Amino acid sequence: MRNALRRSKAPSAREESVIWNQSLPLALPGATARAEGSQPSCGSGLRMARASVDRARLLRSASMRVVDLDRDMRDVIPTGTTRDSEFLFQRMTEATLGRTRAAPGRRILDVASGIGQDAVALASEGAWVVGAEPSARMSALAQLQAAKRDGPLPSWIRAWSDALPFATGSFDATLCKGSIDHFDRPRLAISEMARVTRPDGIVVLAIANFESTACRLARAGDHVKEAWLGRQLPTGRRHYDVPHDHFTRYEIDLMREQASESIELEVVEGISMAWGLPGWSRTVERLPASLADRVLQGLDWLARAIPALADVVVLAGRPRRSAIAST
Repeated sequence: MRNALRRSKAPSAREESVIWNQSLPLALPGATARAEGSQPSCGSGLRMARASVDRARLLRSASMRVVDLDRDMRDVIPTGTTRDSEFLFQRMTEATLGRTRAAPGRRILDVASGIGQDAVALASEGAWVVGAEPSARMSALAQLQAAKRDGPLPSWIRAWSDALPFATGSFDATLCKGSIDHFDRPRLAISEMARVTRPDGIVVLAIANFESTACRLARAGDHVKEAWLGRQLPTGRRHYDVPHDHFTRYEIDLMREQASESIELEVVEGISMAWGLPGWSRTVERLPASLADRVLQGLDWLARAIPALADVVVLAGRPRRSAIAST
C-alpha cells in the first residue's frame, strides 16, 4: 500500500462518542468490551460515551462458545508458505482491502481482526481503523506485532461479531476476511456488519470455498483410491474437510444466500484456483518463476470468471436498508 506513513484523520469528539460504547459486555456475563491498544488522538476533551444498550440483544452472545478462543494459536497462524499460498493470500488481501478504499478520513472496521495485519495495513493508508476480535490471545498478538511498526495504528476492541458494540452507521467500510466460517451465527454477524456500516458504505467478505475445483478433484481422487483401488488413505483431516473450529461448510450458493440477506451484493469475485490440490504446490515450485506466475494468474482469471470453482470467494456490497431497519 502506498504512502504508509500518512497520518490518519481521527473522528471528531462527537463522532467518537457515537461510535464507541464502553459499557458493552462481551460474550460472557459480567465481562466488559473495551478499547485496547492505541487510541485515536481526538484532543484533550475527548470522552467515550457510556450509552445504555438493549440488554436482550447483548445477551445473545452470552451462552457460547464451543471453541476455546485462547487456545494455542499455532494451528491457525501459518508458519510457512509456498508460491501458490503466497499468491492466494496476496490476491485475497488485494481484493478485500482494496474495496474498503482506505484513505484519510474514512472509518473502517475489521471484524475478527485476528493478529491485526489487515487492520495495520488499512491504518497505514490514513484510515481510522478499529480491529474487533473476541480472542484475548489474538488481540495480544495483534498489539505486540503492531507495536513494532511506525506510523498510525488501529484501535483494538474485544467483541463478538454478532453483537458489535457500535452505533448504526458508524463506519464507511466493514471487512471480514477469512473468518465467517468460524462464526456460530454467521447470518447475525453479517447483519451486524451491515448495521454498523453507513447506507452508502460497503461490507466486504472473503470466504473459503469447500466446493472449489481443488476440493472436488481431491475428494474424487481419494474416492477412487479408496473405493476402486482399495488403498487406505492417510489419517487426519484432508484439505477439503471442514476444520474442527469451523461452524459452516461454505460453497457459492450458501455464501450468496447468507450475504444477500443483509447486503446488496455488487461483487462476487473468485480468487485463485487449485490451491490444496495434492502435488500442486510442488509442481508450482518446480516451474520457472515467470511460468509459475503466468499459470497462477491464468487460473486466477478463470476463478474470477467462475467464482463457484475458486478457492476463495469475495463478496461485497452496500448494506440493505431493510436489514438495517430490522436490527
